[in-house]
Amino acid sequence: MGALNLAEWQKLPISLSELCINTTLRCGQSFRWRKNDLGVWSIALHNRILSLHQDKEWLYYRSIPPSPQNINIEAPPTPPSSNPPSLPEGGEKDEVETLDLIKHYLNLEPNLTDLYKEWSSNDANFARRAPAFTGIRILKQDAWEALVGFICSSNNNIIRISQMVHKLCSNYGPLLGHLDDEPYHDFPTPQALSVPGVEQTLRNLGFGYRAKYIATTARLITEKDDPNWLDSLRNPESPVLGVSPSPAGPFLPEGREGYRAAHQALLTLQGVGPKVADCVCLMGLGWGEAVPVDTHVWQIAQRDYKFGKGKHASLTKVTYDAIGAKFRSLWGKEAGWAQSILFTANLKAFSERVVGVKKEENVVKEEEGESGEDAVSKVVKTEKVIKREYVDDEESKVFEVEEKSTRAKRKRRN
Repeated sequence: MGALNLAEWQKLPISLSELCINTTLRCGQSFRWRKNDLGVWSIALHNRILSLHQDKEWLYYRSIPPSPQNINIEAPPTPPSSNPPSLPEGGEKDEVETLDLIKHYLNLEPNLTDLYKEWSSNDANFARRAPAFTGIRILKQDAWEALVGFICSSNNNIIRISQMVHKLCSNYGPLLGHLDDEPYHDFPTPQALSVPGVEQTLRNLGFGYRAKYIATTARLITEKDDPNWLDSLRNPESPVLGVSPSPAGPFLPEGREGYRAAHQALLTLQGVGPKVADCVCLMGLGWGEAVPVDTHVWQIAQRDYKFGKGKHASLTKVTYDAIGAKFRSLWGKEAGWAQSILFTANLKAFSERVVGVKKEENVVKEEEGESGEDAVSKVVKTEKVIKREYVDDEESKVFEVEEKSTRAKRKRRN
C-alpha cells in the first residue's frame, strides 16, 4: 500500500473537536467501517463505497460507485431504508449527493462544542471527563442495520460484533465492488435475511442463539403490513435523508411520547430487550433521549452518580429506568449522546486517554531558623501531573509538570 494521495479527494473543513472519526467510528455505534494502514475509513453505504480520512483541519472524502457488473437496482441503499435507490451518476451530482449523505450520516448539523459546554455546565462529572473525548457524534444510521447490529451485541464485544456483521454482509448483502482488493457488500435487507435456511447458516458462522433472533426478526419485519414500519418509529425531528424535520412533541422526564412508543414497539421483536431497544432508538431512529444501559453504563452510574445502593443495588428494570431519568434530567433531549461520550471514556480501548494524573509526595526537611534558636520543619509538597495528548488517537507527547508548594512550621529547640 503506497502513500496516501488526497489530491483528488473532496474535503470538508471541520476540527477534531467537532468531529473525530477515529473515535466516532469505533466506539460501538456502527460495526461495518474498516480502517486501513493509511488511516482511511471505508464502508459500503447508500449504494456506493464511501471512504473518509481526517486531519486537524479537514475531513477528506471520496465515493466510488458500484462496479457495472454489480449494479442491482433492486438493492435498497443504506441509509435510509425508506428512500428509493438512486445510483451515483458521477460528476457534480454525485459530489453533492455524497456530501449530503456524509453530513446526514455523521450528524454534522449540531454544534458539538456548544453541546459539550451545555452538558458540562449541568454535570461536573461530564465536565471532568469529556475534555479527553471531544468530537464524538451520534451517527444517523439506517434503522434496520442498527437493529440487527445491536441484536448481535448481546453478551458480546465490539470486535466480535464487527466480525458477525461482516459475515452477514459478505453472505447476504449486495456486492458493490472492491477497494484495496477487498470486497465491499452493502447491508442485507430484511427480505434477504428472512429466507429459509438463514438461521442454520448463521449458526454455522458462529452467531449462536443470535441466529434465531436475526432470522425471526427479519421475518417479522417483512410480514408487517407497512413496509416502512421500522422507519415509522423514527423521531420526526431526525428524519431520513431528504425528508424535512417536524416537531416531536414535548420533552418529559421519561422522554417524548414518540420515543416511548418506539421503545415499546421494538420490544415485540426477537432478541430485543430494553438496552437493545434504546440502542436502536438512539442510533437508528434518532431519539436522542434514549439512554442504553449496559454493564459499562451501569459501572458509570455506580461510580459517578451514586447508584448501586438501596433500591438501586442491582440493575433491575426500576434501576434501568431511574438511570435513564437521571441522565435525561442532567443532559436533556440529547442525554443518549452525552452518555455515549462517558461510555466511550469507559471503554478499555480508550482508557489511556487521560487528561491528568496527579502524584503527590511529601518530604519533611529541617532547617535552622534565622535566630539559630528555632528549627523550621518544612513540608515540601511535590505534585507531578502527567498528561497525555493525542492527535488522531496517536499519543503525540508525554510530559511532566512539577508544582511545588511549601508549608512551614516552627518548633522550639530543647
